[in-house]
Amino acid sequence: MDHKTIITTFSIFVFLVSCRNQQKTLPDNSLSMALPELTFNEANRLVRLPLECLQTEYPNKLNQSLQDSTHLGGPKQLHPAFYGCYDWHSSVHGHWSLVSLLKQFPSLNQASTIRNKLVENISKENIMAEVDYFNMIGNKSYERTYGWAWILKLAEEIHTWQDPLARDLEANLQPLTNYIVAAYIEFLPKLNYPIRVGEHSNTAFGLSLAWDYAVVLEDDALKNAITTSVARFYESDANCPLNWEPSGFDFLSPCLEEANLVRKIYSPDKYKKWLDKFLPQLADPQFSLVPGKVSDRTDGKLVHLDGLNFSRAWCLYGIAQTLPQYSHLKQIATDHINYSLPGIIDNNYSSTHWLGSFALYALNTAQ
Repeated sequence: MDHKTIITTFSIFVFLVSCRNQQKTLPDNSLSMALPELTFNEANRLVRLPLECLQTEYPNKLNQSLQDSTHLGGPKQLHPAFYGCYDWHSSVHGHWSLVSLLKQFPSLNQASTIRNKLVENISKENIMAEVDYFNMIGNKSYERTYGWAWILKLAEEIHTWQDPLARDLEANLQPLTNYIVAAYIEFLPKLNYPIRVGEHSNTAFGLSLAWDYAVVLEDDALKNAITTSVARFYESDANCPLNWEPSGFDFLSPCLEEANLVRKIYSPDKYKKWLDKFLPQLADPQFSLVPGKVSDRTDGKLVHLDGLNFSRAWCLYGIAQTLPQYSHLKQIATDHINYSLPGIIDNNYSSTHWLGSFALYALNTAQ
């Protein structure tokens, strides 16, 4: 291990033990510790992850269907706005990370670089090229609904950013935002059954971020489409098999993502009755949930379980925010974050190209 690596590792350790003043402990859980605060220094560390990959074209997973030879092209040619960070959706939420961090910490060390990259990537011309890609024959289902959801989260984040740059970015992004909103409204009535997996196509996650956008932007048509879908898909659900989770490649919890979505739609009283049937075990103050264990962080699929830990955390925090009597879930969420956070601040591209966004989203939802 060289001198630079030793210093970096020590800095990470200092970051992880930087914590809130108060801390709860669980009797038999050595993972239990306080949640690291998203301070200025930590924000500067997290922001390096998307900065280092947003304009890194290769390696790249295009994940495309080829209708004919006109669909062939390099990542930057096909996706001039979102070509970096290995795949399209990771690039999108990498941009979301930059906006979120810059909003919270306007004087970040690389604030000028962040602004320049946002201007360069989210240009009017680049976004129109992205829309054109979706309109190509055979691409209607591209990134449905995971990438769609992150576009709306990015749009929401930019909309709520009180900065002159945000108005330009929002205007540039608007054609793609409009396309995704229309795509949701067209697609949801055709989806007869929800997709209950722990990866990208999970319906509950896709609707959760879309709902946040619809609420903030006061998009009643999208809200109605989501509310109707939640009633069809989830209203009668009961006894979700949380003990079956996680599957080997999960980065989302099918049970908890559903619970996190429904809490946003229902009133607290209605939600409590629904949750008592759906996941009754969560009401037990002694409820426990062990973080997903990662055996090899250089494996791009196995490292998904770090993402699962972050996404579980934001779901558990959300449930506790909606139902204060479930506050015991907060420590479980914290333990999940602290298990996986050390694994993403390194030079492993399999995790760093996307997990920083998941960690940030979990930290942003912590209460």
